[in-house]
Amino acid sequence: MKTLKIFATLLMVVVFSKCATTQFEQNPPFVITSAVYNNWSGETSAKKGMTVNIAYTSKYVVKFDSIYFFKRAEKLIMSKVKDKKMISANFSSKVKPDIILDDNSTKEINNQFPEIKKLPFELKQNEAIISYKIKDKTKYFKIKSIKKGKMIFYNPSSKQ
Repeated sequence: MKTLKIFATLLMVVVFSKCATTQFEQNPPFVITSAVYNNWSGETSAKKGMTVNIAYTSKYVVKFDSIYFFKRAEKLIMSKVKDKKMISANFSSKVKPDIILDDNSTKEINNQFPEIKKLPFELKQNEAIISYKIKDKTKYFKIKSIKKGKMIFYNPSSKQ
């Protein structure tokens, strides 16, 4: 009985310590000046997605890694647009493979299992988490209000 109490106590400590492991930086080495996401659509309904653009300022070199947004994660791309430092990510929709449904279950054997990924963060619709590295240590910053921009329609046949 005593070992059961010790085991239960250790289990509770481990569970609660896991909840506190992801802490967000309150004073990151950068300042977000704007954060906007735009839904986009291509020439077919299968080609669609979302782009997130974040402008920032920093006196330091920051190695941005990933963004967690709308229940998905993507790698961030760093760029410079008109002397503005930018990070962005493209969330494209993935075309789902055909699923075979048949009375004869052996015909369904090549169906792929759905990929279910759970993000390590609970986010509201306009919130995102960006990860970055400083001295090989990964840190996280929560953006609390990403604004929704206009829908973008891509038409490869039109010339701009």
